[in-house]
Amino acid sequence: MIDPDVKAQLGNYRQSIDNIDAALVHMLAERFRCTKEVGVLKAKYNLPPADPAREEYQIERLRHLAKDANLDPDFAEKFLNFVIKEVIRHHEQIAADLKA
Repeated sequence: MIDPDVKAQLGNYRQSIDNIDAALVHMLAERFRCTKEVGVLKAKYNLPPADPAREEYQIERLRHLAKDANLDPDFAEKFLNFVIKEVIRHHEQIAADLKA
């Protein structure tokens, strides 16, 4: 049998995790809304979908932020690389759609 206090603590942590997950989804949605607009501008002005210098800056910044927050910087970099790949894929699709 689980101690009622432990069960309550688990419930509180799980509720907090659920709230954080919801916030993450909303933040990612806003990030992708903004990057979609960037993709539209890049396509309109024939700019490349990728910006390696910007991506490098973002990765270094995120690694620093992760380290300051006691989060594994390698994990943070892998996550951002995934996001960057998705953004580039979307920018390429936007450019293709505008050309069609």
